[in-house]
Amino acid sequence: MIKILENLKSLGFYDRLFDSVLAIVFFVFLHWALVKIFLRFPHDKQKEFLWRKAATYCSVFVLILLLALVWLRGFHSLSTYFGLLSAGLAVALKDPLANFAGWLFILVRKPFETGDRVQIGNYAGDVVDIDIFQFALMESGTSGTSKDMRTGRLVKISNSAVFTEPQVNFTKGWFEYVWNTVEVSITFESNWKKAINIFEEIIIAVGENASRRAKETMDKASEKYMVIDMPLEPRVLTEVNDKGVLLTAVYLCDPRTRRTSSSKVWEQLLDRFSAENDISFAYPTQRGFSNITEGKSAGKTGAA
Repeated sequence: MIKILENLKSLGFYDRLFDSVLAIVFFVFLHWALVKIFLRFPHDKQKEFLWRKAATYCSVFVLILLLALVWLRGFHSLSTYFGLLSAGLAVALKDPLANFAGWLFILVRKPFETGDRVQIGNYAGDVVDIDIFQFALMESGTSGTSKDMRTGRLVKISNSAVFTEPQVNFTKGWFEYVWNTVEVSITFESNWKKAINIFEEIIIAVGENASRRAKETMDKASEKYMVIDMPLEPRVLTEVNDKGVLLTAVYLCDPRTRRTSSSKVWEQLLDRFSAENDISFAYPTQRGFSNITEGKSAGKTGAA
């Protein structure tokens, strides 16, 4: 045992261990100092989070550099050592390295940032954290009654997913809005033209701000993307189905409030339609038909 300790001392193990402790102490002090310096700049809650993350990344980088200088100073050929080390790590740590590469891709190309509403594969939500190996989503529903509403779950996804999974950024792109649709069926006997006018008044009031701002962002996006001109004004489309006349409202809204926006439209629609005697909602029913009752001549049956 004594011989082993003497060999460690001859190799300078204790000196390097002491230097490593000093490096860790310096890391703690540096992180504290960077946080204090960064938070002196004007900031809100989101920027404070980003400043703290930046301080952590900077201090960790300095710590790794110091520890490398401490423990690798005895090697005469660092290039050979690093070559062998990187080859071994590439095989043993394939997934962590892929996640690290994904992290660099996210920082440089910025397919999304904290605060963006995104969908990665089958998961959608708001990006609340981006770490070296994973990013976290505050999950939101993608269909049904929970569509676009937060589920309360935190989903962590490996950074390597940016290379293998399709990505949709709802709040960053050629404009920061999505098309929302609201469908309502009225009976054939209803005054469908009046219903269209009422429907249009409601969606214009609800989506007016989004349409105006979308035009501004589309002009900026045309500098980067090949944007094809398209109408951005709210509109109501008409169709006939087996229940009656189907009216489909299409308007722009914030992707984070699509469910709430639909609720506002329906509340106003129910109030307005209930006040009209010549507009009735359609629903699955059975109807009997008689030529005599309808005022038409009875058709002949059988052979002449």
